[in-house]
Amino acid sequence: MVTATRRSTVVPSSAPSVPRLRLASVRNSGAVLDGGWWPRSWDPEAELPGLVLALSERYGRIRNVIANSGAWDDQFRRIAVGSDVVRVGWFTSLDTAMVIATTERGDQIDLLVVPPATTAAVAEEAMRTAADPANVVRARDIPVATPAPVPAPSGPGRHPQAARDDEGNVLKQAA
Repeated sequence: MVTATRRSTVVPSSAPSVPRLRLASVRNSGAVLDGGWWPRSWDPEAELPGLVLALSERYGRIRNVIANSGAWDDQFRRIAVGSDVVRVGWFTSLDTAMVIATTERGDQIDLLVVPPATTAAVAEEAMRTAADPANVVRARDIPVATPAPVPAPSGPGRHPQAARDDEGNVLKQAA
């Protein structure tokens, strides 16, 4: 759990990764989102530099990024990305399914954040929806949850194919 936001500028120890990112082909003022991003982890030091570089190539220099403070593993005020320092804001009020970047010109880029553990098929569909210039669905309403696999029961008296209730008890099936 994060207890304090680091005030010093974070200098990542590794090169930025190539982000899994899908952006709208054109900006549409009626669209709710500008694209979708599927980070590999909830570590902002590892994930944000690649995102910032990719967004900078498309939209121009990124001056700040805001994210939900409860979703990420760490918090800091600034991060070095290439020769720039990008301000980072952390807010509990921001939807956990979003990250917002602001360009040097003041343009806002709203992105869906697909949780790292999401399956590839679900993540791709969610990013495709978020990047659709005609999309009017908000980030929190785009399905990104994947059902957890049900572990195979083991031990005496377990019936692997039997239906179970919420407590794991075998349900009687109608004959």
